[in-house]
Amino acid sequence: FVQQAAHNGVDLFRVFDSLNWVENMRVAIDAVLESGKLCEGTICYTGDLGAADPGKYDLAYYVKMAEALQAAGVHILGIKDMAGVAKPAATKLLVTTLKRETGLPIHFHTHDTSGIAAASVLAAVEAGADAVDGAMDAMSGLTSQPNLGSIVEALRFGARDPGVPRQAMRDISRYWEVVREYYLPFESEIRSGTADVYRHAMPGGQYTNLREQARSLGIEHHWPEVAERYAQVNEMFGDIVKVTPTSKVVGDMALYMVTSGLAPEQVLDPAHDTGFPESVVQLFRGELGQPPGGWPKALQAKVLAGEQPLLERPGASLPATDLAAAREELQKKIGRKADDCELASYLMYPKVFIEYAAHLRHYGEVAIIPTPVFLYGFKGEEEIAVDIEPGKTLIVRLLAVGDPDGEGKRKLFFELNGQPRTVMIADSGVTATTVANRRAEEGNPAHVAAPMPGLVVSVSVKEGHKVTRGDALVSIEAMKMETVLRAERDAVVRAVVAPVGTQVAAHDLLVEFEPEHA
Repeated sequence: FVQQAAHNGVDLFRVFDSLNWVENMRVAIDAVLESGKLCEGTICYTGDLGAADPGKYDLAYYVKMAEALQAAGVHILGIKDMAGVAKPAATKLLVTTLKRETGLPIHFHTHDTSGIAAASVLAAVEAGADAVDGAMDAMSGLTSQPNLGSIVEALRFGARDPGVPRQAMRDISRYWEVVREYYLPFESEIRSGTADVYRHAMPGGQYTNLREQARSLGIEHHWPEVAERYAQVNEMFGDIVKVTPTSKVVGDMALYMVTSGLAPEQVLDPAHDTGFPESVVQLFRGELGQPPGGWPKALQAKVLAGEQPLLERPGASLPATDLAAAREELQKKIGRKADDCELASYLMYPKVFIEYAAHLRHYGEVAIIPTPVFLYGFKGEEEIAVDIEPGKTLIVRLLAVGDPDGEGKRKLFFELNGQPRTVMIADSGVTATTVANRRAEEGNPAHVAAPMPGLVVSVSVKEGHKVTRGDALVSIEAMKMETVLRAERDAVVRAVVAPVGTQVAAHDLLVEFEPEHA
């Protein structure tokens, strides 16, 4: 992945680990260094460095990790304050110390969940940070980054004035202000910053997601309890770094406790029968790595129920992947050749990539469609321009929309560069009155699809029938021409999906075989 990303234009890689385990970061760090690109070794900030007793996350902890990252060869030190809990005084102390101890450039990143994160950014700047993160005014605040325009103005004319043009920032912010309006239905309902973040320390990127999960489970009205359980779960787990994916595990357990009515005492009691989400079992099994000091032994024993945990770097025991076999498997699933980037995407996120490939195959490259039309459709007889490649623009104009048919589909009449066109689309707001035929999955060798519209006039096989390559399966009649479909390989028939008399469209499923591995 690093090699491909570097080849395709990524110049700076921020490498972090969800438990701040440098050993777990070395593979990625080494890969970035080998690519010749910049490597930012990142420390995930947690706890409260300014507390009278900061616990295990004291200044020595952060200095030790910074020195380990420096020894690994990173070019930049990143401080990733994913929850926005680094207070100004703590930020100033941390940046000052790391600059002094390592001499490396420092990059400070935070979130504005508390509402005062800009103060921490300014403290980092004052302490000598070389780069800080902010969000354009129109996209800033709350669980996003603090307001970049305001930060720049606060520094203007001073010793550390970044020199960013004022008008350019305003122009960019106004652009995003308009874009953001398109996405209003997806906005969270958070109205203000909250000091609760200093108790639960949820990452900014998780806060809104967890609230949405709570809503989907019907417990949104119990949000204060969810937030408190989140903090309690963190304490039970030994006060861990909470960032993707460890933060998700803590959130999973918090939701599980609220929906199950579990108290921390019951979870910790070895005699109390408690179930655990699979993500929690994986965490305590060591599949995400090891936290400083290890896991709480008693809770780990209860979660694993006698299973032995993994103590080494998880990736060290992963079996090697046969890339040629994986590429062949992928190409069968998507029904076309796959390039190296697609193969890497599939290996990292198999389910997501297959869904993406199916969407791309069915709809084409939708990224070229203007956002308002993609999200909300045409408004009346609207005309849009779609740039399909440099120098090629399609002018699309909607003319009329037909009534829904029995399958809940409508016929759309439109012009494409002045030429009349029609297309049938499913209307999600209409209930179908007839049952649509099943569609064959492209690239699925177990599916036999209709090559053309027509009527099934004969079926030569039945469920459980063994066929050999070349055997007749189904005959379709169209325009007084009969076409016989034959088996392309030896197989066992799982089901005849389209019996005699079925009117089918192109790509409808006719016969389904048992999977090859069966």
